Amino acid sequence: MRKVKEYWIVFAKPAAAAEPPAAKPWMLFYEWIDSVVGAIIVIFILFTFLFRPVGVDGTSMVPTLNDGDWVAISGINFQPRRGDIVVVTQPNEVHEPLIKRIIAVGGDTIDIDFISHEVSVNGTVIEEPYISEPTAMKFDVDFPKTIPAGFVFVMGDNRNNSKDSRATGIGLIDERYILGTTRFRLYPVNKFKIDYSRFNITVRAPGTIIMN
Repeated sequence: MRKVKEYWIVFAKPAAAAEPPAAKPWMLFYEWIDSVVGAIIVIFILFTFLFRPVGVDGTSMVPTLNDGDWVAISGINFQPRRGDIVVVTQPNEVHEPLIKRIIAVGGDTIDIDFISHEVSVNGTVIEEPYISEPTAMKFDVDFPKTIPAGFVFVMGDNRNNSKDSRATGIGLIDERYILGTTRFRLYPVNKFKIDYSRFNITVRAPGTIIMN
């Protein structure tokens, strides 16, 4: 018989992996601070280049906006549209910026019947689900009124408690004095969304007006 020799190779037992040292409390604190600072920087950049926070003072935009609300506005690539809620810095008799809703833009003709409380743009009565009550307050501007290019006609949603383009002390708003349009509500946070209710009125044929 042939003798078979056996060879045994003994491998060294692998050493147990060393456990990472426990994070020290001060390291966790600095990591938390670093995260907070990073978030603040991001927010600062956003509100420096994209948005601007604005506080609402007064009740002229009730029920859409209330006294004490904070909104974010932006003027980037802004083109005035009917229904936009804008912040206006144009000098006026109340000597303060205004936040109002655009009802008519350049080229539109607006008419207000203070008896039937109907607001018409280019001959079409517009639906206004955002107002607090029917438009009954008349100031010193005569209607109908055609809006020149580069200007807009604004009103507050609280129609009978708002001084706006119906009064010569406010008048038509030069687009160059529009600081921006509201994008969303910052406070209160549970009312993030804002009702814009934009409406477009297009002349399709002579004497025919379609409201989308």
